[in-house]
Amino acid sequence: MIGHRLKLSRAAAGLSLRQLADKAGRRVTAQAISKYERDLSTPDSEVLLALAEALGVSVDYLFGDDRMALEAVDFRRRSLPGKRAQARVEARVLQLLERYLAVERLLGLPSVTWDRPRQAPWPVPRAPGDAEHAARELRALWELGLDPIPNLVELLEERGIKVLAMRLPGIDGLTARARGAGNEAASVVVVNGDHRGERQRFTAAHELGHMVLDVAPKVDAEAAAQHFAGAFLMPADTLRAEIGARRTSVDWRELFELKPVFGVSAQALVHRCRDLGIFGRPLFQRLIGECDRRGWRRPPYREPAALAAEQPRRFRRLCLRALAESAITISKAAELLGQPAHELDRLLAEPPKPERHGDAGAAVG
Repeated sequence: MIGHRLKLSRAAAGLSLRQLADKAGRRVTAQAISKYERDLSTPDSEVLLALAEALGVSVDYLFGDDRMALEAVDFRRRSLPGKRAQARVEARVLQLLERYLAVERLLGLPSVTWDRPRQAPWPVPRAPGDAEHAARELRALWELGLDPIPNLVELLEERGIKVLAMRLPGIDGLTARARGAGNEAASVVVVNGDHRGERQRFTAAHELGHMVLDVAPKVDAEAAAQHFAGAFLMPADTLRAEIGARRTSVDWRELFELKPVFGVSAQALVHRCRDLGIFGRPLFQRLIGECDRRGWRRPPYREPAALAAEQPRRFRRLCLRALAESAITISKAAELLGQPAHELDRLLAEPPKPERHGDAGAAVG
């Protein structure tokens, strides 16, 4: 039966029943599609092909039997998307997670589960700044020392957190937990694939904060996760060693030199220096005021010296491994990776091209 996958694919495409019927060349009515989604009837082969083409999926995918369900979704809010946009994001996350778990099964790999420290969640009882302790503790448990983290996405994937980058409507990121029909559990962090590398890194650290903090009701949970992200990416002692214990003036050149050191925006550095008392209130307000005037704090967040996005790569590596081991065909690999088979075939025949600095295209972990 195709009902579950058909409805999921339609939601991920952001189409209403009528819009899907139109996109399928009106070979089928909206009422008929509704019946297919409820498994009350089955389309003939011609209609099935038209629906699959309209949705950008294969017929085999529609007949798949994976049934993942999101147990928890926590959007990082700038402006909360409408219900339809939210449903589209959730459906897309489910689609990508289904593919992720499918290729793990094809390779006979156990699904890597989130290596949550037994000490977590750490309490944040009084103020967002209490999250500083959690960041220090997690760094110690993961044996990260005080050095900047060279690749946060790889770190999270090593710890069993699946990372996805995709276009998100008006939000920076989200965390989700999903479970499949075989009781496989998956914890996922999703970052906005349209954002620059420094912003994606901070979003991923922010989402990690939501996963390890127990924030008291009277404390702003977003502010606590924000503080955690700053502390996790910019350890206090390391930042003080780089910029000093107390500053009354600083120029942008110095801050932009520190961007690639910590992999964060200059604005994040300014906020972290304020939190640690390195910058006093007058200096902080002057710098943030300049960010406002230059438009760096508003979409599309075009702060200078953009950093390259840390693309999630584990899923792609697994697909290429499955293809090399003949566990899947090139058409199946293309379907899993969401790209045309001829394009994948061409890419496999050529050495990879160097990434352009600052690229942040949509990708799947």
